[in-house]
Amino acid sequence: MNIDRSTVRGIRKGRVVMDLGAFSVSLSVKDLEASRSFYQKLGFKPIGGIADENWLILKNGNNVIGLFSGMFEHNILTFNPGWDQPGHETEAFTDVRDIQKHLKEQGIALASEADETTEGPASLTVIDPDGNPILIDQHR
Repeated sequence: MNIDRSTVRGIRKGRVVMDLGAFSVSLSVKDLEASRSFYQKLGFKPIGGIADENWLILKNGNNVIGLFSGMFEHNILTFNPGWDQPGHETEAFTDVRDIQKHLKEQGIALASEADETTEGPASLTVIDPDGNPILIDQHR
């Protein structure tokens, strides 16, 4: 029996349960090295990214931040469906396209949309009432 992964955790008793996955803050930084040095002094350790491409991922416990230089204008709240907070793939997750459908049904405008005709990696962006971008970025 094939069960769509999104339905395992995405719907309970007829209502949508939005499992947004791992959370991190993506920071738009002016100087990648200065920011890396600063956050390392706060106990963050590099766990990914490519400095030569102007981005790094740092972690302190379950707290994750991304440092991005010259890639976007504002800081972004980021969610990754399909990953838990330590960055491991989860067995079940709510697909970004199902999240997108639910957001549209709730009347939330999307700044960017996932292609609903595809499967796998995709993303969408919404802007909260205070102008903060929220990226829902599925990598699998």
